[in-house]
Amino acid sequence: MIAEAGMAALWLAATMALLQLALGALAVGRNQPALGRAVAPVAVAQAALVSLAFACLIAVFMRSDMSVLLVAANSHSAKPMIYKISGTWGNHEGSMLLWVTILGLAGATIALFERKLREDTRLATLAAQAAIALGFYVFLLFASNPFTRITGVLEGAGLNPLLQDPGLAFHPPTLYAGYVGMSAAFSFAIGALITRDVGPEFARAMRPWILGAWILLTIGITAGSYWAYYTLGWGGWWFWDPVENASLMPWLAATALLHSVTVLATRGGLRTWTIMLAVLAFSMSMVGTFLVRSGILTSVHSFAVDPRRGLFILILLAIYITGALALFALRARTIAEGTRFELVSREAALVINNLILTVILVVVLAGTLYPLILEAMGGGKISVGAPYFNSVAGPLALALLVLLGAGPLLRWRSDRPRAVIDRMAPALFAGAAMLLLVAAFGGSIGVLPLLGLVVAAIVAAASVAPLWKRDLKRAPLFTWGMVLAHLGCAVSIAGMACDAAFTKENMVSIAANETRDVGPFAVTLLGVRERPGPNYQILEAVLSVSKGGTGAPFEMTPQLHAFTQPQMTTNQAAIETFWNGQLYLTLGENSAGNKFLLRMWWKPFVMLIWLGGMMIALGGMLSLLGRVKRDVWDNRWPWPWPRIDTDKPA
Repeated sequence: MIAEAGMAALWLAATMALLQLALGALAVGRNQPALGRAVAPVAVAQAALVSLAFACLIAVFMRSDMSVLLVAANSHSAKPMIYKISGTWGNHEGSMLLWVTILGLAGATIALFERKLREDTRLATLAAQAAIALGFYVFLLFASNPFTRITGVLEGAGLNPLLQDPGLAFHPPTLYAGYVGMSAAFSFAIGALITRDVGPEFARAMRPWILGAWILLTIGITAGSYWAYYTLGWGGWWFWDPVENASLMPWLAATALLHSVTVLATRGGLRTWTIMLAVLAFSMSMVGTFLVRSGILTSVHSFAVDPRRGLFILILLAIYITGALALFALRARTIAEGTRFELVSREAALVINNLILTVILVVVLAGTLYPLILEAMGGGKISVGAPYFNSVAGPLALALLVLLGAGPLLRWRSDRPRAVIDRMAPALFAGAAMLLLVAAFGGSIGVLPLLGLVVAAIVAAASVAPLWKRDLKRAPLFTWGMVLAHLGCAVSIAGMACDAAFTKENMVSIAANETRDVGPFAVTLLGVRERPGPNYQILEAVLSVSKGGTGAPFEMTPQLHAFTQPQMTTNQAAIETFWNGQLYLTLGENSAGNKFLLRMWWKPFVMLIWLGGMMIALGGMLSLLGRVKRDVWDNRWPWPWPRIDTDKPA
């Protein structure tokens, strides 16, 4: 009965989405306030119903109800409970239900708490959000039913072993929430176009959603990168896999949109550009959804399901984006021109920033789609990998970072080039010092890693410049957030450059009591043993490691996990972290006789990649908190209940 209750809740939620769309459209189109007042309760009801449907799906996974096709295909009664729960969204249908659940909750949040927008713009936004949700409800109900019943199945096939990791409980939901945040920004843009309300107030209402989505995408990508790093056992943190790129492209568009909406909110400029970026960011989210679910990719990240489902998503994408562009064409002349600015100004720097981000996005999109298009046209299979992306997108990213350092030091509207150079002087000195250090102690490294280290030093110094000669206690939280996020970019780039420049690798065949070296470490195989795991068999190498031949030895145990449901062997790397890097060891199969393959990496300062990512996300959180705090306490009370002023006597 739980599956039937979930199905009924899903149908009712779809009905509420249709009603929300109709009420919102009629209220705005015919100026009927009475209908408008019913939109918010309907949006809340839709969110409650779709949340109930998702809770029912979690329940059938927790109970290992093998009479539900989705459970039988993606779970197993012997799995640990955490993987039964996270397995709910570790498949196509469940992930789409999670997507639409977050979408419904976002709509309810807008309905309950959004008070900055004009009422007609808010209603148009809710109608647009309902239209997006309705398309996905139709997709779930008619092409991807998560509650389909089957008979005669006693045990499930099990979840993909690569996904049986705590990262699955965290990585996908953050990405989905980020994608949904982009859909909210898209709905705000559509609502503003419909009511001709593209101005600073609209931007201030949309900015928290963009910032929140950008934070979640940053966390999701960073966590996913580390998940792949320690789970796949190939020693890398980014492979330019098409589905990895599918998560990067919305982040690039969201980064550009975040900076553009800031100009619109504070200076009244970049109105047209902000609308177009909102459409682009949502489009990239939909493209990512299509790539993962179309069946045209073979990837650990993709669900590789029936291509007809991918076609359904492609049709939805075409409807939403074509409709948005048509509306933009109709309303373009009604969008007022923003405040003008000079070439040397913060606004101009942000425009160039957005252009470079867009070019990088196009580079990534082209490299991702070209092999697929070529294969579809009968041109055979080709692979576009790191050499293309690094050589084309890498220099653009470095130029973008230099601009990132200089941008906050520019004045709004107009500035003097000489004054900008003076403000950048300490940062340029830091870059020169890094160049000298690498030349003296870094040995022979590639041009791109060298430039990465120099640019990281420039950005690190420039990022803290907005705090110079300032009362730090009075600095707004969003200023601290900007500083921390920009500093995080420098830290992450430094980690990437160090990984590319200084990593040492050694792949060996090793027997018991033999020793091999990698970087400053000596690794000795003491033996190999087998033992049972929760739902797999473990083959474990016991390694004694010492640093420099003189340090106290310590033990590391890389593993192979052999699963039976389904049959697959996965690698579990052994990672030891030091202040200046990570020692990364993986065990291979028995190579000959009593010898085993062992891959070893010494990766100096690689942790900076993920430390920087977390700093970027934390900076975004501080900025969001600062914006919310300012809105709460400067008479723009956003909540539906009356504000209580504690400064006034009772």
